[in-house]
Amino acid sequence: MLPRVSDKLCVLLTIGLLMLVVGSCSKKDPHPSAAAITDRAAMPLLEEHNVVTLISDSGVTRYRITAQQWLVYDKSTPPCWDFPYGIQLEQFDEKLQVGASLRADRAHYDQEAQLWRLWGHVRATNIEGDKFYTEELFWDRINERVYSDSAIAIRQKETLIRGIGFDANQTMTQYTIRQTNGIIPIKE
Repeated sequence: MLPRVSDKLCVLLTIGLLMLVVGSCSKKDPHPSAAAITDRAAMPLLEEHNVVTLISDSGVTRYRITAQQWLVYDKSTPPCWDFPYGIQLEQFDEKLQVGASLRADRAHYDQEAQLWRLWGHVRATNIEGDKFYTEELFWDRINERVYSDSAIAIRQKETLIRGIGFDANQTMTQYTIRQTNGIIPIKE
């Protein structure tokens, strides 16, 4: 049998440990609360990764949109979509072959103005096969117009046209290039 002194020591150690455990508990919540969110406009309503979306018209697939990340800001002024890692859009013909395409390193869509801004290595091909190269491009869906004030290069079958700025219809089949220069072969 152990002497009574050790029982008292055991009780004192137990009380001391309990006091340490209770004393170390904190009433602070280590997790942020909903009140910590101060700017809802800066938070996306939707964040999607590795997006592939097909758009159809009357049951026929017309477009494919591919993006690494798609952010939808519903509370920003104005509401917008952001594609911080770029976007690719492909238009299909009746045989489901890619007829026209557009891609950019970054894209932003203003929902109120229905205005797309694409920038960073913008590459587009229209249904006629003309290739467009620029650093920034705007697509105004309301006025059905595509335009840019940046340097542009357009590669046609045998022609390379360069300029600073251009205006086009939204299919990019009719366009005007500002401050043009280029190489146009002339047949003798």
